[in-house]
Amino acid sequence: MKNVCVIGLGYIGLPTALMLASSGVPVTGIDYNTELVESLNHGKLSFEEKGLENLYKKAIERNIKFTDSYTENDPAEVYIIAVPTPYNRKSKKIDPKYVISAVEEVLKICEKGTVITIESTISPGTIDKFIKPLIIEHGFKIGEDIHITHAPERIIPGNMIYELEHNSRVIGCDDKIIGEEIKNIYSSFCKGEIVITDIRTAEMTKVVENTFRDINIAFANELCKICGNDGLDVYEIIRIANMHPRINILSPGPGVGGHCISVDPWFLVGDYPELSLLIHEARKINDSMPDFVLERLADIIKETGIKDKSRIGLYGLTYKEDVDDIRESPTLQLLRKIDGHLGMPLKVYDPMVKKNIFESQYQDFDKFLKDIDLIVIMVGHSHIKQNLGKIKDKIIFDTRNICKDMKAYKL
Repeated sequence: MKNVCVIGLGYIGLPTALMLASSGVPVTGIDYNTELVESLNHGKLSFEEKGLENLYKKAIERNIKFTDSYTENDPAEVYIIAVPTPYNRKSKKIDPKYVISAVEEVLKICEKGTVITIESTISPGTIDKFIKPLIIEHGFKIGEDIHITHAPERIIPGNMIYELEHNSRVIGCDDKIIGEEIKNIYSSFCKGEIVITDIRTAEMTKVVENTFRDINIAFANELCKICGNDGLDVYEIIRIANMHPRINILSPGPGVGGHCISVDPWFLVGDYPELSLLIHEARKINDSMPDFVLERLADIIKETGIKDKSRIGLYGLTYKEDVDDIRESPTLQLLRKIDGHLGMPLKVYDPMVKKNIFESQYQDFDKFLKDIDLIVIMVGHSHIKQNLGKIKDKIIFDTRNICKDMKAYKL
């Protein structure tokens, strides 16, 4: 089995590196974050994820290495790049700086025949526009000295280990033989179907998957606003509509967060502004939901006669239930807008976020409840579902529709 180096030990890179190592692939993990690397080398994981600790222990037994530096003395045969790919908020185009930086570091030490595999989600054409010219600039011949492939990740926090093992994968390549080599590496742990295609198709496929979900959520959120305007129960309407065998409407919510759905559709908007009208509108609808939550909250405050706005609490800081990932979460989006609506910070609590990132953040749920009269449920963690009895005497604004048999305001 080829020696593999995984670059970027975050939410995607770390589980991938551990899964490869635990499956018998020789793996080195690299990250510029020295503190993170030291923690991993001392047995401390950087985030919580079901099954991750056991996977880490198994990978350690197989002698996985973690480092914050590249080395010419021990070059890998395959480099898997799993670094962030943000977008430019003005142009809406991908910002490929982290991918470019990682590739540049590899080109400094790699040997002839090295395969660079980009796992990071990238906009269609990124490899042609940025990566291939970079390789040529460094004096390498693509397809001879360096091979480039794209194997976009397809996992979600909260179910990463299962999805790494069972989800299908796509590998984009210029050379089918190299594609088969990379497929063989991923087949060491992946039981799902692995499809080999060209690079641009692989790039587009991953972005399309997340864009589809964003549009579906936007439809649910727009439907929520329409139904609310006429006093209709959007959740009941969606439940009945979804009984049709060809209908699958997702649930409305307070916004869209995370590293994929709230980011990837912008790549298409940025690159195809005249052609992505529906996609752009969906992004605008979903980005409007934190403002919509604040407007509903203002109405609830007025209706209930709450005088002390400091006794309002937000439950949930993460972007989805039962994970500790707060990237682009609707709650963070809402808190960035709060000054223009209520004029003061709200109390916040999340059982998954162990480190305080706000002065008004609590780590004790009972103390949090003691200090509030109105609770806004922003995330449907299992924790709150198991503790609904504790909030029954509060004014409840439930943006996730988990209080089905309780008196609660909804979106």
